[in-house]
Amino acid sequence: MSNELIPADRTFDTPHETAVAEKISQVLIRYVQPIADECGAAAVFVYVDALRGTTLPLDERLTQRVFYVTKTAAEQREQQARGTHFIHVPDVPLTRMAQVKVAVFLAAVRGLIQHGDTVVCLSGISESGLLDTLVVTQVGLEHEMFLQESFDLPPHVQPAVIDRVLDLASQLGSEGREGKPVGAIFVIGDIEHVLPLSRQLILNPFRGYPEEERNILDRRLTETVKELSSIDGAFLIRGDGVIESCGALLKIASLQEHDLPRGLGARHHAAAAITAVTNTIAVTVSESTGTVTVFRNGQILTELEPPRQRIRGGILRRISEE
Repeated sequence: MSNELIPADRTFDTPHETAVAEKISQVLIRYVQPIADECGAAAVFVYVDALRGTTLPLDERLTQRVFYVTKTAAEQREQQARGTHFIHVPDVPLTRMAQVKVAVFLAAVRGLIQHGDTVVCLSGISESGLLDTLVVTQVGLEHEMFLQESFDLPPHVQPAVIDRVLDLASQLGSEGREGKPVGAIFVIGDIEHVLPLSRQLILNPFRGYPEEERNILDRRLTETVKELSSIDGAFLIRGDGVIESCGALLKIASLQEHDLPRGLGARHHAAAAITAVTNTIAVTVSESTGTVTVFRNGQILTELEPPRQRIRGGILRRISEE
């Protein structure tokens, strides 16, 4: 049997399984308001692809604190038409905890929530129309969510640039390039001080182009960035999204003073090091696992793990959780 990639989206095999799943979803929807009220939640995040195009039946007090999490342009347009608050996240398979982490992280980047805020997150299997996971956490106080107690965005770095880089990194981690896994590193922010700490491994592909033609926020650059990600070295990106270089070797001293988990390679160490000595944020893609890791101040800020893969009966299955 061929190694066909099976989507992470799970189907329910029997009417009983479907009924149980629908009951769980209804219970979570019914109790999200009292839970948020009792916890004093500053925000509630709900993945819209698990809601079948509806909104939560909440009263006005909580409605103002709800952020609908969208993955596609169609979902985003729908929420704009409804006049709801929403956050766009990468449209790639993620574990349930990674779904929570990316929504909370991007909300923190945009200043929608603050360190110490309590937030409630509802998610479920993509496009199932069902919710099966509720997480209550305090921003910056839960080690599994964020590995740093506090987070500040580097000056002059636009939140939209972080959003875009995280989106591209997640796509590379999930899809690779032309069927092959790739690793990558993006450094965003204090490029004036990063450039003297780097050297080009190749001729800079972005040199000489007008700034408006090399801004990572321009969707027309998507395939260019993905293609160049296979080249060794880092993308160096200004806070406004202008790509100054790619294929740049970061020349940083050793990281003995930084506490990184064992097993991380040179790409992760370089990302930690450059954010320790410059006012930047770095995003890496692991070639071996597809995990996207965000670095700030020489440390890991958060990690977004793709679903694991498993061989079952000769078929490669991607699973969201054990």
